[in-house]
Amino acid sequence: MSLTMGITARRVGRIAAMWCLAVVAGSAPSARILFAAHSMAFIAVRHGPSVTLPMLRAAPVAQGTPGNTSKPLEDTYWRAVELAGKVLPPQNANGEAHLIFQADGRLSGSDGCNRISGTYQRAGDALTFGQLVGTQMACVNTGEIQQAFHEAVKNAVRLTVSGDRLRLLDSAGTQVALFVAGSRTAALNPPALAGTSWQLVKFEDGSGKTLTPDDGTKYTIDFAAGGELSARIDCNRGRGTWTATAPAHLQLGLLALTRAQCPPGSLHDPIVKQWSFVRWYVVRDGHLFLSPMADGGTLEFEPVRKS
Repeated sequence: MSLTMGITARRVGRIAAMWCLAVVAGSAPSARILFAAHSMAFIAVRHGPSVTLPMLRAAPVAQGTPGNTSKPLEDTYWRAVELAGKVLPPQNANGEAHLIFQADGRLSGSDGCNRISGTYQRAGDALTFGQLVGTQMACVNTGEIQQAFHEAVKNAVRLTVSGDRLRLLDSAGTQVALFVAGSRTAALNPPALAGTSWQLVKFEDGSGKTLTPDDGTKYTIDFAAGGELSARIDCNRGRGTWTATAPAHLQLGLLALTRAQCPPGSLHDPIVKQWSFVRWYVVRDGHLFLSPMADGGTLEFEPVRKS
């Protein structure tokens, strides 16, 4: 076999008793190896700027592909940009639809309105979502996004990650959701609670019934630094603890309250009942929303008014 090309032939090394001849395009230092020839002997016959190489064996040389630059599935902030084949409009960074997969099989995120958390299982590109739980806030103009988000999670059985894009596919191979790796800044760093004080606006219970206090100043929470808090729940006052172990995740410890009997119509009992089940919080439009797990409803607070 012979090859005649207007390129440069260069002896690039000796392997044992054989010479290795590499045919390169261009000149150093940017020359690119096209293939290498390994033979016990070779003859190079120069024809002006060309070289004729009779070779016993030629093997292509891999040029090397760029390293895999795809984002890891775990611990990446995946922002939803397309659901059910529809491109999503610009979203508020504090409530945009997104997912964060954790290495231990847990996940968290938002459906475009409410914070969600749950579990998932992955085997290769096969994906199974466990049951998701979330807050129960009412948002404006997000219903279509929320519905499409939950349908995508429900129907997804496979995933692919390519570059900065995550695709969820259903059993027919149809893309049900497209995510891109985005910034965590707004969604994962909500306002700090330490040093803030809040008074109740309303309590929407798990059945959707809204309970409004006769006076919001009778229901207050003061978050102190170091994980301590003080609270007033109508006719009783108490002290307790709080911990925020992950962004938007909040747990309230047991509350040591006085034991006065509050008057009829008080929201004391339903609030105390849900207190230790609170798991999430979000600050939106200057209001604090606390959400208990297991569809316990949503408590909405506003900043305590300074007299």
